[in-house]
Amino acid sequence: MEIGARQPAAAGQSDVIKDTTTANFAKDVLEASRSALVLVDFWAAWCGPCRQLTPILEKVVRSYNGKVRLVKLNVDEHPAIAGQLRVQSLPTVYAFRDGRPLDGFMGAQPESAVRAFIDRLLGEDSQADVEAFLEAAEQTLEAGDLQQAAQMYAAVLQEDRENVVALAGLAKCYLKSGDIARAEQTIALVPPDKRQASAVASVAAALELARKAGAAGDVADLQAKVEANPANLQARFDLALALAARDDKAGAVDQLLEIYRRDRNWNDEAARKQLIQLFDAWGPKDPHTIEGRRRLSSLMFA
Repeated sequence: MEIGARQPAAAGQSDVIKDTTTANFAKDVLEASRSALVLVDFWAAWCGPCRQLTPILEKVVRSYNGKVRLVKLNVDEHPAIAGQLRVQSLPTVYAFRDGRPLDGFMGAQPESAVRAFIDRLLGEDSQADVEAFLEAAEQTLEAGDLQQAAQMYAAVLQEDRENVVALAGLAKCYLKSGDIARAEQTIALVPPDKRQASAVASVAAALELARKAGAAGDVADLQAKVEANPANLQARFDLALALAARDDKAGAVDQLLEIYRRDRNWNDEAARKQLIQLFDAWGPKDPHTIEGRRRLSSLMFA
């Protein structure tokens, strides 16, 4: 399946164009619009512009191979729906998706204008599908299935090589697998004008944390140093980084908050700055970010 595209309508090509009635409008338009974009052509036999527009609509709709349907409603025979939708002139075309009208136009239009109208609406639809797919990829990543998440992000990037969320997500997959080099290479592909995006900033913070953690030292040795001398703030700081590298978020936050409690100005407020970097790396929805920010605020304004 092409990422970002809706599934083609289940009906065959012969069903993409049909006439409807007041009784069948809900089925032919509202229900059908949940699987494809549906155009409704409000027309009348006496309307000259209608006779010009309808063949164009039919030709264009057929070219989309089931992604778009055309439903024609004779307003003289079935005036109720046109009245409800306040159709005031003919021809009028409304586009429906997910059971609701999106946009429309009045009067006869050239083929190029009709195609541009449909392409714009399908483009909006495609973007919504991409966003939903990326959200699913993030959930897969959070569940720990790095390989599946990476494949999902890569599929989006096949369609859009500069998709910031997909690049950041793929970099996270590499980072969580321990491949810092490939994570850096991936995030470097983000265009310069998009590097301030929150998803990119989060990965950048996580990469910086990974670099620091690599030089922090052994957790057991650092814990022994802190226990031997609780006032050794450098050892406590290094311990926090080592704990963060092992994904012990609560432990890392505890150590940094303890440094801040003992001496908030130590090493140019290193503890507070490191906490902010951790929160950026973990993201605003992470429970440890939420709780850590609350505890830090309590100390700052105590």
